[in-house]
Amino acid sequence: MATQQYKAWSVVIASTIAFTVCFMIWMMFAVIGIPIKESLGLNETEFGILIATPVLTGSLIRLPLGMWTDKFGGRVVFVILMLSTVIPIYFISYCTQYWQFLVTGLFVGIAGGAFTVGIAYCARWFPKNRQGLAMGIFGAGNTGAAVTKLVAPLIVVAYGWTMVPQAYAVLMLITAILFWFFTYSDPDHKVGKTVSMRAQLAVLKDPKVWKYSQYYSIVFGGYVALALWMTKYYIGEYGFDLKTAALMAAAFSIPGGVLRAVGGYFSDKFGAHTVTWWVLWVSLVCLFFLSYPQTDISIVTVKGPQTFHVGLSAVWFTVIMFTMGIAFAIGKASVFKYISDDYPHNIGVISGVVGLAGGLGGFLMPIMFGALLDLTGVRTSAFMLMFGIIWVSLIWMYWTEVRPVKIGRHHERQAKLTA
Repeated sequence: MATQQYKAWSVVIASTIAFTVCFMIWMMFAVIGIPIKESLGLNETEFGILIATPVLTGSLIRLPLGMWTDKFGGRVVFVILMLSTVIPIYFISYCTQYWQFLVTGLFVGIAGGAFTVGIAYCARWFPKNRQGLAMGIFGAGNTGAAVTKLVAPLIVVAYGWTMVPQAYAVLMLITAILFWFFTYSDPDHKVGKTVSMRAQLAVLKDPKVWKYSQYYSIVFGGYVALALWMTKYYIGEYGFDLKTAALMAAAFSIPGGVLRAVGGYFSDKFGAHTVTWWVLWVSLVCLFFLSYPQTDISIVTVKGPQTFHVGLSAVWFTVIMFTMGIAFAIGKASVFKYISDDYPHNIGVISGVVGLAGGLGGFLMPIMFGALLDLTGVRTSAFMLMFGIIWVSLIWMYWTEVRPVKIGRHHERQAKLTA
């Protein structure tokens, strides 16, 4: 009979692979959306809606999926989720009109809910001091965004974009079958049938849940939004072809997924607050430089007008995106360390709420990116928007976490002086 440790690691490995496949499919429109945009003649806002539509469903379904995971167990919920997307994925290859892509995209987006199921399913197999690492390893499935950027363009060039959803449908079916045979269930991980839906949803009254949702809306929502947007950005800003643009965009997606396990380790060692605080500051600095548009400055000198160009080259842009991808990866893990520390008995529901907020960020931001681009004509306006969101998160963290600690230490020093 398999030991508990064997079962735990088998669950984590199988769940991580399954989540990687689900994320590949969730991010599929980041690549196939570009030839679809050209064939349908979509503007930037319509393109933003197209690539973000699957993210909407994958976000909204996270809360109920978290509740079902707590009640029925992660294994059965995960398998049903994967099987439910196989037919919609395949049908994408037969779509010819904009509304058809949007409708099928909504059904395919269910795959994005896999995160909430898997994070709660994996965490419960480990003690509290190792849950950050376990959740971080599982979260590395975000690398599916990079896998899609590497694989899907090759399929598009060789066979056309319609082959991508057909291949992905078969991949999802095989993954669901293998997942069932390599995972386990534990009745002790369920919350029990006596726990009502009202009791589960009571967590929505907790202000900390909304604060963690704000953090996650940028470190995960921003990751998803940029994973969807970057291929198009490289094509428009630097004139790359689809294959090169997708490859360059993967420089952000790969660390944003792979290094999530490192974020889990750091969060276990240094604490969720410390890690998240520094993640937000690093991201803010990166976004400051990314926000600056390509600019030509003309200065009148004694020798006549002198023109200077200021702007990031493709290389420096990619280096900064790579750095921010690392920060987002670590931040995604540290936010969920908050959850496992504060809500050990209802991880599924809390991760559903926080994951929903993160997913909604990933849904709304590409649409806003497109709208801002149509409105201003400045591609870096996407990064200006994210800079503002990060700034709000830092202010919220300062007033609710940093400042109370400083005040507490001040009172302690005063008490010692008067003692």
